Amino acid sequence: MSYVPNSTQDKAEMLAALGNKSSEELFANIPAKVRLKKQPELPAPLSEPELLEELKSQSGKNRAFNFLGAGSYKHFIPSAVKHIVSRSEFYTAYTPYQAEASQGTLQAIYEYQTMLCSLTGMDVANASMYDGATALTEAAFLACRATKRKEILVSSAVHPEYRNVLKTYAKAAGFIVKEFSFDKNTGQTILPQSLTANSSCLILAQPNFFGCLEDISGVAEKVHANGSLFIVSIDPISLGLLKAPGDYGADIVTGEGQTLGNPVSFGGPGLGIFAAKKALIRQVPGRIVGQTIDVDGKRGFCLTLQAREQHIRRERAFSNICSNEALAALAATAYLSLMGKQGLRKVAELCLQKTAYAKKLLGSSVLFANTPAFKEIVIKTDKNIGFDLSAAYPELAGHRLVFINELVKNAALAKLAQSLA
Repeated sequence: MSYVPNSTQDKAEMLAALGNKSSEELFANIPAKVRLKKQPELPAPLSEPELLEELKSQSGKNRAFNFLGAGSYKHFIPSAVKHIVSRSEFYTAYTPYQAEASQGTLQAIYEYQTMLCSLTGMDVANASMYDGATALTEAAFLACRATKRKEILVSSAVHPEYRNVLKTYAKAAGFIVKEFSFDKNTGQTILPQSLTANSSCLILAQPNFFGCLEDISGVAEKVHANGSLFIVSIDPISLGLLKAPGDYGADIVTGEGQTLGNPVSFGGPGLGIFAAKKALIRQVPGRIVGQTIDVDGKRGFCLTLQAREQHIRRERAFSNICSNEALAALAATAYLSLMGKQGLRKVAELCLQKTAYAKKLLGSSVLFANTPAFKEIVIKTDKNIGFDLSAAYPELAGHRLVFINELVKNAALAKLAQSLA
Protein backbone atom coordinates (compact mmCIF):
# COMPACT_ATOMS: atom_id res chain seq x y z
CA MET A 1 0.00 0.00 0.00
CA SER A 2 1.34 3.46 -0.92
CA TYR A 3 2.04 6.01 1.80
CA VAL A 4 -0.38 8.95 1.73
CA PRO A 5 0.88 11.94 3.78
CA ASN A 6 -1.45 14.39 5.49
CA SER A 7 -2.06 17.59 3.58
CA THR A 8 -1.48 21.05 5.08
CA GLN A 9 -5.25 21.39 5.52
CA ASP A 10 -5.44 17.99 7.27
CA LYS A 11 -2.73 19.07 9.72
CA ALA A 12 -4.44 22.39 10.40
CA GLU A 13 -7.77 20.68 11.16
CA MET A 14 -6.13 18.17 13.52
CA LEU A 15 -4.26 20.91 15.38
CA ALA A 16 -7.46 22.92 15.72
CA ALA A 17 -9.30 19.89 17.13
CA LEU A 18 -6.49 19.41 19.67
CA GLY A 19 -6.39 23.07 20.60
CA ASN A 20 -2.80 23.55 19.44
CA LYS A 21 -1.43 26.33 17.25
CA SER A 22 1.53 24.36 15.86
CA SER A 23 3.01 20.91 15.70
CA GLU A 24 5.76 22.09 18.06
CA GLU A 25 3.24 22.39 20.88
CA LEU A 26 2.61 18.65 20.68
CA PHE A 27 6.18 18.08 21.92
CA ALA A 28 6.19 20.72 24.67
CA ASN A 29 6.63 18.08 27.40
CA ILE A 30 9.85 16.75 25.87
CA PRO A 31 12.91 18.49 27.40
CA ALA A 32 14.54 20.91 24.97
CA LYS A 33 18.00 19.38 25.45
CA VAL A 34 16.97 16.07 23.92
CA ARG A 35 14.95 17.53 21.05
CA LEU A 36 16.29 17.86 17.52
CA LYS A 37 17.61 21.39 17.08
CA LYS A 38 17.28 21.58 13.31
CA GLN A 39 15.68 19.74 10.46
CA PRO A 40 17.93 16.89 9.33
CA GLU A 41 19.31 17.11 5.82
CA LEU A 42 17.45 14.54 3.81
CA PRO A 43 18.03 13.48 0.21
CA ALA A 44 15.69 14.73 -2.47
CA PRO A 45 12.37 12.86 -2.59
CA LEU A 46 11.94 10.00 -5.05
CA SER A 47 8.94 8.79 -6.97
CA GLU A 48 7.60 5.38 -6.01
CA PRO A 49 9.27 3.53 -8.93
CA GLU A 50 12.57 5.30 -8.19
CA LEU A 51 12.31 4.43 -4.49
CA LEU A 52 11.61 0.77 -5.22
CA GLU A 53 14.61 0.66 -7.56
CA GLU A 54 16.83 2.26 -4.89
CA LEU A 55 15.68 -0.18 -2.19
CA LYS A 56 16.27 -3.13 -4.52
CA SER A 57 19.77 -1.84 -5.23
CA GLN A 58 20.52 -1.49 -1.51
CA SER A 59 19.14 -4.95 -0.70
CA GLY A 60 21.52 -6.43 -3.25
CA LYS A 61 24.39 -5.45 -0.95
CA ASN A 62 23.13 -7.72 1.82
CA ARG A 63 25.14 -10.83 2.48
CA ALA A 64 23.20 -14.01 1.75
CA PHE A 65 24.11 -15.52 5.12
CA ASN A 66 26.15 -13.89 7.89
CA PHE A 67 25.91 -16.81 10.34
CA LEU A 68 24.17 -14.65 12.97
CA GLY A 69 21.77 -16.47 15.28
CA ALA A 70 22.16 -16.07 19.04
CA GLY A 71 18.49 -16.53 19.86
CA SER A 72 16.76 -15.26 16.71
CA TYR A 73 16.96 -17.73 13.84
CA LYS A 74 16.17 -17.78 10.16
CA HIS A 75 14.65 -21.07 9.02
CA PHE A 76 12.76 -22.14 5.92
CA ILE A 77 9.10 -21.15 6.22
CA PRO A 78 6.56 -22.86 3.91
CA SER A 79 4.76 -20.20 1.85
CA ALA A 80 1.38 -21.44 3.09
CA VAL A 81 2.21 -20.12 6.58
CA LYS A 82 2.16 -16.52 5.40
CA HIS A 83 -1.15 -17.00 3.60
CA ILE A 84 -2.77 -18.55 6.67
CA VAL A 85 -1.67 -15.87 9.14
CA SER A 86 -2.59 -13.12 6.64
CA ARG A 87 -6.28 -14.06 6.63
CA SER A 88 -8.18 -11.05 7.98
CA GLU A 89 -10.07 -13.00 10.66
CA PHE A 90 -6.71 -13.88 12.24
CA TYR A 91 -4.63 -10.89 11.19
CA THR A 92 -6.96 -8.26 12.63
CA ALA A 93 -8.06 -10.19 15.73
CA TYR A 94 -6.73 -9.26 19.15
CA THR A 95 -7.73 -10.89 22.42
CA PRO A 96 -10.54 -13.49 22.26
CA TYR A 97 -12.55 -12.06 25.17
CA GLN A 98 -15.88 -12.98 23.56
CA ALA A 99 -15.67 -16.72 23.05
CA GLU A 100 -18.76 -17.06 20.85
CA ALA A 101 -17.25 -14.60 18.36
CA SER A 102 -13.68 -15.92 18.55
CA GLN A 103 -13.96 -19.64 17.91
CA GLY A 104 -11.38 -19.66 15.09
CA THR A 105 -8.75 -17.86 17.16
CA LEU A 106 -9.49 -19.97 20.24
CA GLN A 107 -9.23 -23.21 18.25
CA ALA A 108 -5.90 -22.08 16.76
CA ILE A 109 -4.53 -21.40 20.26
CA TYR A 110 -5.88 -24.75 21.48
CA GLU A 111 -4.14 -26.58 18.63
CA TYR A 112 -0.95 -24.65 19.37
CA GLN A 113 -1.08 -25.68 23.03
CA THR A 114 -1.69 -29.31 22.05
CA MET A 115 1.29 -29.36 19.68
CA LEU A 116 3.56 -27.79 22.29
CA CYS A 117 2.57 -30.44 24.83
CA SER A 118 3.40 -33.18 22.31
CA LEU A 119 6.71 -31.53 21.45
CA THR A 120 7.88 -30.87 25.02
CA GLY A 121 6.36 -33.87 26.83
CA MET A 122 4.47 -31.55 29.17
CA ASP A 123 0.85 -31.78 30.32
CA VAL A 124 -0.24 -28.20 29.73
CA ALA A 125 0.91 -25.23 27.64
CA ASN A 126 -0.27 -21.62 27.61
CA ALA A 127 -0.35 -18.77 25.12
CA SER A 128 0.80 -15.15 25.16
CA MET A 129 4.23 -14.94 26.67
CA TYR A 130 6.21 -12.19 24.95
CA ASP A 131 9.36 -14.15 24.07
CA GLY A 132 11.87 -16.69 25.33
CA ALA A 133 13.30 -14.31 27.92
CA THR A 134 10.02 -13.39 29.59
CA ALA A 135 8.79 -16.98 29.42
CA LEU A 136 11.92 -18.11 31.30
CA THR A 137 11.42 -15.36 33.88
CA GLU A 138 7.77 -16.30 34.38
CA ALA A 139 8.83 -19.92 34.91
CA ALA A 140 11.32 -18.89 37.60
CA PHE A 141 8.66 -16.79 39.33
CA LEU A 142 6.25 -19.73 39.19
CA ALA A 143 8.89 -21.85 40.90
CA CYS A 144 9.29 -19.25 43.65
CA ARG A 145 5.52 -19.15 44.19
CA ALA A 146 5.09 -22.94 44.14
CA THR A 147 8.00 -23.67 46.51
CA LYS A 148 7.69 -20.50 48.60
CA ARG A 149 11.44 -19.97 48.16
CA LYS A 150 13.35 -16.96 46.86
CA GLU A 151 16.56 -18.30 45.32
CA ILE A 152 16.80 -18.94 41.57
CA LEU A 153 19.74 -20.98 40.23
CA VAL A 154 20.54 -20.46 36.54
CA SER A 155 23.38 -21.66 34.32
CA SER A 156 25.59 -18.94 32.81
CA ALA A 157 25.33 -20.96 29.57
CA VAL A 158 21.68 -19.82 29.33
CA HIS A 159 21.16 -16.96 26.85
CA PRO A 160 22.71 -13.80 28.41
CA GLU A 161 19.71 -11.64 27.47
CA TYR A 162 17.38 -14.14 29.14
CA ARG A 163 19.47 -13.92 32.30
CA ASN A 164 19.45 -10.12 32.20
CA VAL A 165 15.66 -10.03 31.94
CA LEU A 166 15.43 -12.55 34.79
CA LYS A 167 17.68 -10.41 37.01
CA THR A 168 15.71 -7.25 36.24
CA TYR A 169 12.39 -8.83 37.17
CA ALA A 170 13.84 -10.64 40.19
CA LYS A 171 15.38 -7.50 41.68
CA ALA A 172 12.00 -5.76 41.80
CA ALA A 173 10.32 -8.87 43.23
CA GLY A 174 12.90 -9.46 45.95
CA PHE A 175 14.16 -12.75 44.52
CA ILE A 176 17.83 -13.80 44.43
CA VAL A 177 19.42 -14.97 41.17
CA LYS A 178 22.56 -17.10 41.46
CA GLU A 179 24.53 -18.18 38.40
CA PHE A 180 26.77 -21.23 38.06
CA SER A 181 29.45 -21.40 35.40
CA PHE A 182 30.28 -23.58 32.41
CA ASP A 183 33.32 -25.73 31.70
CA LYS A 184 35.82 -23.78 29.58
CA ASN A 185 36.86 -26.99 27.81
CA THR A 186 33.47 -28.48 26.98
CA GLY A 187 31.09 -25.52 27.01
CA GLN A 188 28.72 -27.53 29.21
CA THR A 189 27.29 -26.36 32.50
CA ILE A 190 29.09 -27.22 35.73
CA LEU A 191 26.22 -28.13 38.02
CA PRO A 192 26.31 -26.85 41.61
CA GLN A 193 27.40 -29.43 44.15
CA SER A 194 24.27 -28.92 46.18
CA LEU A 195 21.09 -26.89 46.29
CA THR A 196 20.03 -25.00 49.41
CA ALA A 197 16.80 -25.05 51.35
CA ASN A 198 16.02 -21.69 49.75
CA SER A 199 16.55 -22.87 46.12
CA SER A 200 13.27 -22.69 44.23
CA CYS A 201 14.55 -24.00 40.91
CA LEU A 202 17.48 -24.87 38.68
CA ILE A 203 17.48 -23.57 35.09
CA LEU A 204 19.37 -25.10 32.15
CA ALA A 205 19.21 -24.54 28.39
CA GLN A 206 19.17 -27.53 26.03
CA PRO A 207 21.02 -26.92 23.78
CA ASN A 208 22.75 -24.11 25.63
CA PHE A 209 23.68 -20.66 24.29
CA PHE A 210 26.91 -21.99 22.75
CA GLY A 211 25.00 -24.70 20.88
CA CYS A 212 26.47 -27.37 23.17
CA LEU A 213 24.24 -30.22 24.28
CA GLU A 214 24.08 -30.46 28.07
CA ASP A 215 24.44 -33.74 29.93
CA ILE A 216 21.08 -33.79 31.70
CA SER A 217 21.25 -37.32 33.12
CA GLY A 218 20.29 -37.34 36.79
CA VAL A 219 19.74 -33.58 37.01
CA ALA A 220 15.98 -33.77 37.61
CA GLU A 221 16.38 -36.35 40.37
CA LYS A 222 18.93 -34.15 42.15
CA VAL A 223 16.73 -31.07 41.85
CA HIS A 224 13.55 -32.83 42.96
CA ALA A 225 15.31 -34.38 45.96
CA ASN A 226 15.80 -30.82 47.20
CA GLY A 227 12.12 -29.97 46.72
CA SER A 228 13.03 -27.61 43.85
CA LEU A 229 11.71 -27.40 40.28
CA PHE A 230 13.68 -28.20 37.13
CA ILE A 231 13.26 -25.63 34.34
CA VAL A 232 14.57 -26.19 30.82
CA SER A 233 14.87 -23.56 28.08
CA ILE A 234 14.69 -25.23 24.68
CA ASP A 235 15.09 -24.61 20.97
CA PRO A 236 11.86 -26.15 19.62
CA ILE A 237 13.52 -27.20 16.36
CA SER A 238 15.93 -29.38 18.33
CA LEU A 239 13.03 -31.41 19.70
CA GLY A 240 12.62 -32.95 16.26
CA LEU A 241 15.59 -35.09 17.38
CA LEU A 242 16.31 -34.62 21.07
CA LYS A 243 14.43 -36.26 23.91
CA ALA A 244 11.47 -34.22 25.14
CA PRO A 245 12.23 -32.41 28.42
CA GLY A 246 9.22 -34.06 30.03
CA ASP A 247 10.90 -37.42 29.45
CA TYR A 248 13.93 -36.46 31.54
CA GLY A 249 12.04 -34.91 34.42
CA ALA A 250 11.59 -31.22 33.57
CA ASP A 251 8.79 -29.48 35.48
CA ILE A 252 8.58 -26.40 33.26
CA VAL A 253 9.73 -25.92 29.67
CA THR A 254 10.22 -22.51 28.09
CA GLY A 255 11.78 -21.28 24.88
CA GLU A 256 11.67 -18.94 21.91
CA GLY A 257 9.03 -19.97 19.37
CA GLN A 258 10.12 -17.50 16.68
CA THR A 259 11.94 -20.36 14.94
CA LEU A 260 8.59 -22.02 14.22
CA GLY A 261 7.26 -20.27 11.13
CA ASN A 262 8.05 -16.70 12.16
CA PRO A 263 10.61 -14.59 10.25
CA VAL A 264 13.50 -12.88 12.03
CA SER A 265 12.05 -9.42 11.21
CA PHE A 266 14.80 -7.33 12.81
CA GLY A 267 14.46 -9.21 16.10
CA GLY A 268 10.74 -9.46 16.70
CA PRO A 269 8.08 -10.20 17.53
CA GLY A 270 9.03 -13.21 19.58
CA LEU A 271 6.83 -16.03 20.83
CA GLY A 272 7.33 -17.19 24.39
CA ILE A 273 6.90 -20.95 24.74
CA PHE A 274 5.66 -22.02 28.17
CA ALA A 275 4.64 -25.57 29.13
CA ALA A 276 4.42 -27.31 32.49
CA LYS A 277 3.34 -30.37 34.42
CA LYS A 278 -0.33 -30.67 35.35
CA ALA A 279 0.37 -30.19 39.06
CA LEU A 280 1.40 -26.59 38.30
CA ILE A 281 -1.53 -25.70 36.05
CA ARG A 282 -3.11 -23.18 38.45
CA GLN A 283 0.22 -21.40 38.80
CA VAL A 284 0.75 -20.98 35.04
CA PRO A 285 0.66 -17.33 33.91
CA GLY A 286 -1.09 -16.09 30.79
CA ARG A 287 -4.12 -17.89 29.42
CA ILE A 288 -5.08 -21.46 28.64
CA VAL A 289 -7.72 -22.35 26.05
CA GLY A 290 -9.85 -25.39 26.73
CA GLN A 291 -12.16 -27.55 24.61
CA THR A 292 -15.80 -27.94 25.59
CA ILE A 293 -19.26 -28.52 24.07
CA ASP A 294 -22.04 -25.97 23.69
CA VAL A 295 -25.72 -26.33 24.58
CA ASP A 296 -26.32 -28.14 21.29
CA GLY A 297 -23.55 -30.63 21.95
CA LYS A 298 -21.20 -29.12 19.38
CA ARG A 299 -17.44 -28.84 19.89
CA GLY A 300 -16.39 -25.43 21.13
CA PHE A 301 -13.51 -23.55 22.73
CA CYS A 302 -13.19 -21.06 25.57
CA LEU A 303 -10.59 -19.41 27.79
CA THR A 304 -10.47 -21.93 30.63
CA LEU A 305 -7.81 -20.47 32.94
CA GLN A 306 -6.76 -16.82 32.85
CA ALA A 307 -4.27 -15.79 35.54
CA ARG A 308 -3.77 -12.29 34.14
CA GLU A 309 -4.43 -8.86 35.54
CA GLN A 310 -7.01 -8.18 32.82
CA HIS A 311 -9.22 -10.95 34.14
CA ILE A 312 -8.77 -10.96 37.91
CA ARG A 313 -7.75 -8.54 40.66
CA ARG A 314 -4.34 -7.13 39.83
CA GLU A 315 -2.77 -8.14 43.14
CA ARG A 316 -3.75 -11.76 42.50
CA ALA A 317 -2.46 -11.92 38.91
CA PHE A 318 0.59 -14.10 38.26
CA SER A 319 1.73 -11.99 35.31
CA ASN A 320 1.26 -8.53 33.87
CA ILE A 321 2.05 -9.71 30.34
CA CYS A 322 -1.06 -8.59 28.49
CA SER A 323 -0.22 -8.48 24.78
CA ASN A 324 -1.66 -11.32 22.76
CA GLU A 325 0.93 -13.31 20.79
CA ALA A 326 -1.73 -15.46 19.13
CA LEU A 327 -0.76 -14.48 15.57
CA ALA A 328 2.84 -15.63 16.13
CA ALA A 329 1.45 -18.77 17.80
CA LEU A 330 -0.78 -19.33 14.76
CA ALA A 331 2.28 -19.16 12.51
CA ALA A 332 3.98 -21.75 14.73
CA THR A 333 0.88 -23.96 14.55
CA ALA A 334 0.73 -23.69 10.77
CA TYR A 335 4.46 -24.41 10.49
CA LEU A 336 4.27 -27.52 12.69
CA SER A 337 1.16 -28.75 10.86
CA LEU A 338 2.73 -28.31 7.44
CA MET A 339 6.10 -29.80 8.41
CA GLY A 340 4.66 -32.69 10.40
CA LYS A 341 6.71 -35.02 12.59
CA GLN A 342 8.95 -36.20 9.77
CA GLY A 343 9.47 -32.70 8.39
CA LEU A 344 10.50 -31.27 11.75
CA ARG A 345 12.81 -34.22 12.28
CA LYS A 346 14.39 -33.64 8.86
CA VAL A 347 15.04 -29.96 9.64
CA ALA A 348 16.65 -30.94 12.95
CA GLU A 349 18.75 -33.62 11.24
CA LEU A 350 20.00 -31.15 8.63
CA CYS A 351 20.90 -28.62 11.33
CA LEU A 352 22.78 -31.29 13.28
CA GLN A 353 24.59 -32.66 10.22
CA LYS A 354 25.61 -29.25 8.89
CA THR A 355 26.81 -28.19 12.35
CA ALA A 356 28.98 -31.31 12.57
CA TYR A 357 30.28 -30.71 9.03
CA ALA A 358 31.13 -27.09 9.90
CA LYS A 359 33.07 -28.19 12.99
CA LYS A 360 35.08 -30.62 10.88
CA LEU A 361 35.68 -28.02 8.18
CA LEU A 362 36.75 -25.23 10.54
CA GLY A 363 39.06 -27.50 12.52
CA SER A 364 41.22 -25.80 15.14
CA SER A 365 39.17 -22.59 15.00
CA VAL A 366 36.32 -24.33 16.84
CA LEU A 367 36.02 -24.07 20.60
CA PHE A 368 34.33 -26.92 22.52
CA ALA A 369 35.06 -29.08 19.47
CA ASN A 370 34.52 -32.41 21.26
CA THR A 371 31.08 -31.54 22.63
CA PRO A 372 28.01 -32.46 20.53
CA ALA A 373 26.54 -29.23 19.15
CA PHE A 374 23.26 -28.20 17.56
CA LYS A 375 22.86 -25.24 15.21
CA GLU A 376 25.59 -23.05 16.74
CA ILE A 377 29.31 -23.30 17.40
CA VAL A 378 31.92 -21.02 18.94
CA ILE A 379 34.91 -20.16 16.78
CA LYS A 380 38.04 -18.11 17.40
CA THR A 381 38.19 -15.22 14.95
CA ASP A 382 38.34 -11.43 14.76
CA LYS A 383 36.21 -11.32 11.61
CA ASN A 384 32.80 -9.64 11.73
CA ILE A 385 30.62 -12.72 11.42
CA GLY A 386 28.08 -14.26 13.74
CA PHE A 387 27.68 -12.94 17.28
CA ASP A 388 30.50 -11.32 19.23
CA LEU A 389 30.73 -13.07 22.61
CA SER A 390 33.10 -10.60 24.30
CA ALA A 391 30.42 -8.39 25.90
CA ALA A 392 28.40 -11.21 27.48
CA TYR A 393 31.42 -13.46 28.16
CA PRO A 394 34.66 -11.46 28.64
CA GLU A 395 36.57 -14.73 29.01
CA LEU A 396 35.58 -15.52 25.40
CA ALA A 397 36.88 -12.28 23.90
CA GLY A 398 38.08 -12.92 20.36
CA HIS A 399 35.43 -15.59 19.82
CA ARG A 400 32.22 -15.53 17.79
CA LEU A 401 29.04 -17.57 17.97
CA VAL A 402 28.25 -18.93 14.50
CA PHE A 403 24.78 -20.10 13.46
CA ILE A 404 24.34 -23.00 11.02
CA ASN A 405 20.99 -24.36 9.90
CA GLU A 406 19.27 -26.28 7.10
CA LEU A 407 19.53 -23.28 4.74
CA VAL A 408 23.32 -22.98 4.88
CA LYS A 409 24.96 -24.30 1.75
CA ASN A 410 28.19 -26.28 1.91
CA ALA A 411 29.75 -23.71 -0.40
CA ALA A 412 29.09 -20.98 2.19
CA LEU A 413 30.76 -23.09 4.87
CA ALA A 414 33.72 -23.73 2.58
CA LYS A 415 34.03 -19.99 1.96
CA LEU A 416 33.90 -19.37 5.73
CA ALA A 417 36.67 -21.93 6.29
CA GLN A 418 38.76 -20.32 3.57
CA SER A 419 38.37 -16.84 5.10
CA LEU A 420 39.37 -18.13 8.53
CA ALA A 421 42.40 -19.87 7.08
